[in-house]
Amino acid sequence: MRRPGGHDSTTSPVLSPLGLLTLLLGAALPMIDFFIVNVALPTIERDLRTGPALLEMVAAGYGVAYAVLLVLGGRLGDMIGRRRLFLIGTALFALTSLACGLAPNAWTLVGARVAQGAASALMLPQVLATIQSTTTGARRGRALGLYGATGGIAAVAGQVLGGWLVAANLAGTGWRSIFLVNVPVAAVAMLLALRAVPETRSAKPARIDGAGTVLLAATLLALLVPLMEGRAVGWPLWCWLLLGAAPFVAAGFWLVERRAEASGADPLVPPSLLGNHGMRSGLLVALPFFTGFGGFMFVMAVGLQQGLRLGPVAAGTALAPMAVAFFAASLLAPRLVVRYGRRVVTTGLTVQGVGLLVVVATALALWPHMGPLEFAPGMAVLGFGQGLAMSTVFRIVLSEVPADRAGVGSGVMVTTQQSSLALGVATLGTLFLSLASSVGMRDALVTAILVQVAGGAAAVALSLRLPRQVG
Repeated sequence: MRRPGGHDSTTSPVLSPLGLLTLLLGAALPMIDFFIVNVALPTIERDLRTGPALLEMVAAGYGVAYAVLLVLGGRLGDMIGRRRLFLIGTALFALTSLACGLAPNAWTLVGARVAQGAASALMLPQVLATIQSTTTGARRGRALGLYGATGGIAAVAGQVLGGWLVAANLAGTGWRSIFLVNVPVAAVAMLLALRAVPETRSAKPARIDGAGTVLLAATLLALLVPLMEGRAVGWPLWCWLLLGAAPFVAAGFWLVERRAEASGADPLVPPSLLGNHGMRSGLLVALPFFTGFGGFMFVMAVGLQQGLRLGPVAAGTALAPMAVAFFAASLLAPRLVVRYGRRVVTTGLTVQGVGLLVVVATALALWPHMGPLEFAPGMAVLGFGQGLAMSTVFRIVLSEVPADRAGVGSGVMVTTQQSSLALGVATLGTLFLSLASSVGMRDALVTAILVQVAGGAAAVALSLRLPRQVG
């Protein structure tokens, strides 16, 4: 007998290598677009004649919509089918990317970016949830490791690809090509998904938690919007009011979720899920790690172009050694974690810190007479450390999540990731831009990276609380 998800009720669907590749391709698209806009911002500013507040909204609008709706996207996939929602989200992502590429003015681009972030929130949770529900044991570990690797590589590749596309000015499209290129790639992902990705859904799909959804969205908006826009608009009173309200709204969200679970309802984020040691400890490591990662990518994009006056191609190329080393480490990590467990994360975070210090030393010694080649050693070291840590953290967080809670578990993980990336852009980016006008680009860059190093040291300490062995 077949269940509505499209597979036998007596057997679990199996994810083929082509199916996994398709999911990873789908996962790469929204991750790339979180970062690809960084290197294009100066060109967008000139072309659309916009100011810093609107320009930051081009970057921030995507990230905020993305983070706010991710858990809801995971819940909807559990209900109506993960492949179905992946296809819907991918189609909407293509349409909103087209709208970004054709935007006639800055406000239209901001609106299209918000819609693009919402489409991404429908796509991405289905990737992890499908992996969780169609793989087991070593296959799941390898798949989760590849997913983590995809995230890091996509982030770096986004800025490298963005620089090349802006400079190439294909058919006179300039910065618009960074969005238009998504359309054919999304179409390919949809065709492959129809052929190779099995349909899955939760056996007992949970109902939509309206109160929890609203309170989670309010919490993230109250925190992220003022941090991302405050500097650009001069820190008006509403920014401080929102920041002050954020912890109270978060506390209200947690109380509502606890009561919902205690009454037998379906909370958006079940507190019992966070009671899982692997998920709880992994999320605590992920928070400072991804915050630093998001801030670093933004700060380097601005520092290389506005500080060193490198063009978009050179600025993107400076990150290439980071991507190559990240990829190499992510291939090693699944084998290393079987033998060394959580020490892979601790080692990776430590190596990342060494690489960041090499970048700092290089900037202090050679600025402003430097280019991509001078940055290469530090970039390679920190990329290798990140590759070891990132893929393993994803595996730890999701290794003990039951298959029937794959959607909500994936949503919580990806929400933490994306919120942390946005938080990094907001905090380290604001620190960097605020200091640049007073102490200069070099010292502002060095200060921002040293703050990231401090956050990385906290992540190293937290990694010692991870499960010793990784499932």
